[in-house]
Amino acid sequence: MTGQRHRRAWLIMVSVDSGTFSLVTPPLFAALAPARNVLIAGAGGGFDVYAGLPLAVALWDAGVRVHLANLSFSELVEIGRESWADEHVVEVTPETGSSDWYFPEGALARWLAANDLPSTVYAFPPLGVQLLRDAYRYLVERLEIDAVVLVDGGTDILLRGDESNLGTPVEDITSLAAVAGLDLPVKLVSSLGFGIDAYDGVNHVEVLENLAALDREGGYLGALSVPNASREAALYRDAVANAQAATPARPSIVHGQIAAATSGAFGDVQFTRRTAGSPLFVNPLMAIYFTVDLDMLAARCLYLDRIENTLGRRQVTTRIEAFRAEVSPRIPRVFPH
Repeated sequence: MTGQRHRRAWLIMVSVDSGTFSLVTPPLFAALAPARNVLIAGAGGGFDVYAGLPLAVALWDAGVRVHLANLSFSELVEIGRESWADEHVVEVTPETGSSDWYFPEGALARWLAANDLPSTVYAFPPLGVQLLRDAYRYLVERLEIDAVVLVDGGTDILLRGDESNLGTPVEDITSLAAVAGLDLPVKLVSSLGFGIDAYDGVNHVEVLENLAALDREGGYLGALSVPNASREAALYRDAVANAQAATPARPSIVHGQIAAATSGAFGDVQFTRRTAGSPLFVNPLMAIYFTVDLDMLAARCLYLDRIENTLGRRQVTTRIEAFRAEVSPRIPRVFPH
């Protein structure tokens, strides 16, 4: 291991006394310091698990066992039953085949293997809270997980329900509720891609307001940039390029922008016909992890109790819509700077 690698490992694994944080060690890594088996899971489906790659690489390089999972939008029923580890958990490896052309988990597993990294990606079908929690519980017990980090490509997982627009909350908040019900020493939420959800109507002044409220309550673990020249950023950009090649008809708009941001790109950086006619605003804020305590974030969600007893995705959607029909949303504000 090189001296640089030793330095990285020390920064990640240094202990934190009395639960306090220091500028020397990012709170995200301080919180994960006691963990030996970390599950990094994409909360919102699709390519969300890719948002966890820079973090996973940093932890792998520090000697931490990291496992990857994702709420999947793929047709998992097309995968042979031999790959199903449990009723709602598919164990995707580089050899796992699917007739579905949209299979981010498979593309990621093959890329990981090609880069000599742990190459299993666990996939969950879209579910309600109760069944998704069962799936997480299975992995926690099987893999002896002591820390879960939900990752979101974007920021709509940080919304509590009374914002002017919730973006696409169904999968994110289902994942949040599912993991909130697990008894684990460390549970975090980390979002990468600040500003991207403006495309779905999210007002990011409200996101910042929510982070400030969590900070006052002790639930905000700060912001951490993925450095352009880092190994983590280089591998992430390569993985995103590989995923774009694997799904040319539907490349990830979210991760295309984040990957561009990690390389110093700025402004209307177009990389797919999917965004033609929609000006993009790629900028350095997209390359920053914003991390919060999962339980404290869940406690602030105004409708989490509404979806607690759901079994299917449609139930979650219906109950969120019913909640929104009752609430008086905040008046959106313009970012003043």
